[in-house]
Amino acid sequence: MGSRKKQMAEAIKAEKKQVAFAKLNNCPTSPRKMRLVADLVRGEKADKALQILRFSQKEASRRLEKLLLSAIANWQAKNEDADIEEANLFVKEIRVDGGTMLKRLRPAPQGRAHRIRKRSNHVTVVVDSLNKTQS
Repeated sequence: MGSRKKQMAEAIKAEKKQVAFAKLNNCPTSPRKMRLVADLVRGEKADKALQILRFSQKEASRRLEKLLLSAIANWQAKNEDADIEEANLFVKEIRVDGGTMLKRLRPAPQGRAHRIRKRSNHVTVVVDSLNKTQS
């Protein structure tokens, strides 16, 4: 590896050290319902986002709360020397993508059948620190 390429790799690695993410695949909730909850916490600070999710009535908020806690734990594992309160973690990015669909048939009148699509989704939460401490 050349010296310039190695320097760029080290710079990218240093940037990624502050960012932590967590993924939830094949969650059996429709993406539309999950996006309603995800939009509430996008860009919020981590502690405020956890409070919003904890007191939300939506069923998807329970899953997102657990996922956000996992992302925070991943950030803490990457930055063992840093303190969570001083880091000012916030939800940098939250994506809800459609997952696999289970296709079922429901009987309909006159011998016909209607298709039922049981949707699922993939959620990715990226947590970042507001304080960019350079060492």
